[in-house]
Amino acid sequence: MSTLTHPSEGVDTVVVPNSRDLGDGFFVRRALPSPQRQMVGPFIFFDEMGPVAFRGGQGLDVRPHPHIGLSTLTYLLEGEIVHRDSLGIHQTIRPGEINWMTAGRGIVHSERTDLDTRKSDSVLSGLQVWIALPTADEETAPSFDHFKAQEIPIEDEGGVRFTLIAGQSEGLQSPVKTFSDLVYAEIQLQHGARYKANDEHIERAFYVVSGAIEVVGQTGSFGAGQLVVLKPHAEVIIRASGQTGVMLIGGEPFPEERHVYWNLVSSRPDRIEQAKEDWRHDRFARVPDETDFIPLPSV
Repeated sequence: MSTLTHPSEGVDTVVVPNSRDLGDGFFVRRALPSPQRQMVGPFIFFDEMGPVAFRGGQGLDVRPHPHIGLSTLTYLLEGEIVHRDSLGIHQTIRPGEINWMTAGRGIVHSERTDLDTRKSDSVLSGLQVWIALPTADEETAPSFDHFKAQEIPIEDEGGVRFTLIAGQSEGLQSPVKTFSDLVYAEIQLQHGARYKANDEHIERAFYVVSGAIEVVGQTGSFGAGQLVVLKPHAEVIIRASGQTGVMLIGGEPFPEERHVYWNLVSSRPDRIEQAKEDWRHDRFARVPDETDFIPLPSV
């Protein structure tokens, strides 16, 4: 797979994420944050999970861990995950659905494969993003919302299927209640289909999940696992090479820097230090019926 042979007027940078094995062959590709780019709009974390094929008896086991200063959004392409959190929420998510968890001043959650699902072979793939909260909302009360697939607005025209997961775009509005201006969408394109990225959001990027995209007017293409970050306000047209799936992220950037340590995000380094101490000394609320946890990493 080639990349652009010369700089594009619309493309700022391209991130090729590293792949990490979290155990049992479960790989994630983390596009944000990266050495090339920390954020795109309010998006400060972008992970593609799997695809992984679990044998019977296997599954995902992300033990309880804390978050502050952000909202997480989980969107699956295959399989299912059981979410539990310190608010007492117990929610299974399946393909096309949305789990929207706002950490605010602090929440703890786990993500696991259900015991019934482990009785046979299963497959899991999807995406999880973290969206940093504006400074005024970093200490908001934690909350959780789940949205069924039929609640999510979709447009399907000209070989392009546009699913608006969060935010607003193309005259559509997602039911997900965000704290800042943003767009998060899944775009499925048939071979040769085109999609125009307009300038309604300042910063935007395409993450290629499958297939490949070309930027019209440029040579070369971008393949699966690449995050193509556009220049501010740039309008570009992408064209699909083969059956293609991409995720569109973007929004208005924050004026303040965001600091990240492990699962903790804040505009204030001292707030992260406080959260670290709170986790060390068991001062976060616990996930009901779960006794294990992920210890604070040393680095």
